[in-house]
Amino acid sequence: MSKPALNTLHHCVYGLNYHLVLVTKYRKRCLTAPMLESFESQARERCEAWGGRLIEMNGEADHVHLLIELPPSIALADFVNALKTGTSRRLRNEFREHLDRYYSKPTLWSRSYCILSCGGAPLEIIQQYIQQQARPES
Repeated sequence: MSKPALNTLHHCVYGLNYHLVLVTKYRKRCLTAPMLESFESQARERCEAWGGRLIEMNGEADHVHLLIELPPSIALADFVNALKTGTSRRLRNEFREHLDRYYSKPTLWSRSYCILSCGGAPLEIIQQYIQQQARPES
């Protein structure tokens, strides 16, 4: 098994990876292959603009999955809001005729999302490692 890649930022070393899932409003199955390609490009740009990177992205007609890496200085909720706002606006402009069939208002993403931290060892292994640390005597 390979070691997770670590990055540096000022006075810290980090490896923060997240699995982000975005769903379309009302779970409408409106995303097409060209839309997913455009979304991937936009998500990559947004990650890089925030000092991170898009590791992997895929999706279906009603949701997308992203594996992203972000620095610890980023507030996740702010990043997700910026990603959803920017990609919604750009995709609605680029694929207006198609999306007008699904939404009467200028919307694309649901307000909700799922973000999970990932990477490194399973929690049980980290917990065991911490428990096995030698405590100083007095």
